[in-house]
Amino acid sequence: MEMISVENHGKVVFAKLNHGVSNALNPKGIKELEAVLKQVKNDSGINGFVLGSSNEKFFSIGFDIPELFEMNRDDFRGFYRVFNKVCLDLFTLPKPTVAAITGHAIAGGCILALCCDYRFIAKGHKLMGLNEVKLGLPVPYLPDRLLHALAGVCKAREMMESGKFYPSNEALEMGIVDKILPIENVVKAAIEHADTLGSLPKVGYEMIKQNRVEVIEEQVTARQDEKEASFIESWYSDEARKCLEEAMKKF
Repeated sequence: MEMISVENHGKVVFAKLNHGVSNALNPKGIKELEAVLKQVKNDSGINGFVLGSSNEKFFSIGFDIPELFEMNRDDFRGFYRVFNKVCLDLFTLPKPTVAAITGHAIAGGCILALCCDYRFIAKGHKLMGLNEVKLGLPVPYLPDRLLHALAGVCKAREMMESGKFYPSNEALEMGIVDKILPIENVVKAAIEHADTLGSLPKVGYEMIKQNRVEVIEEQVTARQDEKEASFIESWYSDEARKCLEEAMKKF
């Protein structure tokens, strides 16, 4: 079964995470998303990209811990490097991107949403957060930098160090989402926004986006090997193993 389902809405590609209810992120799904982003980037007939979910409970719960927990270091390193590449590909995609958040966006799911240019979230009990600290893990370096840019030092510190999940109204106040909409309007509004921005003259838009993302891209690229190694060491630490085993009980 495909873990990413793709729909074309005019010149906008709508990719839906499609891995059960939780949309947990595993190697197969991340490789599929990598391929979709490559196609979107290289196809001049595509003007924008929307990332969403096939259900209304979870945008994504984050990493598929039961599957990834059993991996040896080499296999996990391979997955984690591809995940980071996909996040950077999404963040630097030279076309407008919107996350249509109709369910909870947790950990790796929140990271994917943060990598989009805009985030539209549904009204009601929809949570966003980075709970890595509660699992004995650091927040990956790209979302760390993104949070500081979006929410400022104090809010970024609070979000990463507390591991708290934030309801949509608090996420809006923090600056990590752009709009709260009725759930039935989220995807439509996201597609329309991507289409509107994607219809602008491309050279100017692409340069404006490049100017916005290039500093963070340079920071992340310069320290990527070091930061990936630190995360992997944390993943296999005794403390994280115990926390991850507890987390697996919720899957």
